[in-house]
Amino acid sequence: MARRPSIQVVRAAQRREPSAEALRRLEGEQAQAALRRLVGLEQVKRTVDELLALQRVRQRKAAAGLRTQPQSLHMLFRGNPGTGKTTVARHLGAILHGAGILGRGHLVEVERADLVGEYIGHTAQKTRAAIRRALGGVLFVDEAYALARGGERDFGREAIDTLVKSIEDRREELLVVLAGYPREMDHFIASNPGLASRLPILLDFPDYGIAELLRIAEDLVGQQDCRLDPAARARLEDLLRDAAESGHLLTGNARLVRNLVEATLRRQALRLDAQRSWRRDDLATVLAQDLPDLAQVARRTAGGSPWQRESGAFFA
Repeated sequence: MARRPSIQVVRAAQRREPSAEALRRLEGEQAQAALRRLVGLEQVKRTVDELLALQRVRQRKAAAGLRTQPQSLHMLFRGNPGTGKTTVARHLGAILHGAGILGRGHLVEVERADLVGEYIGHTAQKTRAAIRRALGGVLFVDEAYALARGGERDFGREAIDTLVKSIEDRREELLVVLAGYPREMDHFIASNPGLASRLPILLDFPDYGIAELLRIAEDLVGQQDCRLDPAARARLEDLLRDAAESGHLLTGNARLVRNLVEATLRRQALRLDAQRSWRRDDLATVLAQDLPDLAQVARRTAGGSPWQRESGAFFA
């Protein structure tokens, strides 16, 4: 007859294997810490704190036998490219899952082509399929205003209607985030008044300032165990000021900085590879000569709103 494991063995195994609830909370805490490390975005961080506080109070009220009403958490994100909208949505899903608000916390990112079909009925089918994939998590609709760009007879209207119904019917099963450029989102919401009341949380993602972009760049370089020497930092600051004056920051923000850093590290590697010898400090130091030409990087940086592309402000 097989011997049963002792109480000590069972308890040791339990200590080694944290529960699913403990793992969920840990992942939520890690996501919240990652959100706090993001440069800027104070309104976003404050709103997340409010949502978590609300959830804790709701749990306490339920434990005390007090009634609570379901809260709609659906959101609008307004901001230019590279201001952190998708990153925040991803962290938000994990944070709300950790708090027990969302069942899974995953992110499903879609755009017009993922929702709008080619014939009558196809759009509702595609939109409902996207909603089903997002249940328990976050449905992130990027450039949501594109759903209304075809006019009254466009199938995008059907996608909007399907989303509105799901936002209302399944508000406790998923979080819907409609995101896009500020001006277009304002027009989109104004032309669809039913959306505004169903998406009560509006978060603005402002363009980064020069000092914030420098911090982002130094963080990215530091993740590679490198550092900018004083001349390189001064050169980078000059490049960012040039980008601000030329309008390139509006089409890139942190995305432009990331591309600048990646191009810089490639150029640094080329320089170091050509050297016959080097010290450890050489491998960890970025020099001014490693920074690339701004126009080359801006050309490769994705983004830019439709009116920027049409006006030539978008550096394509």
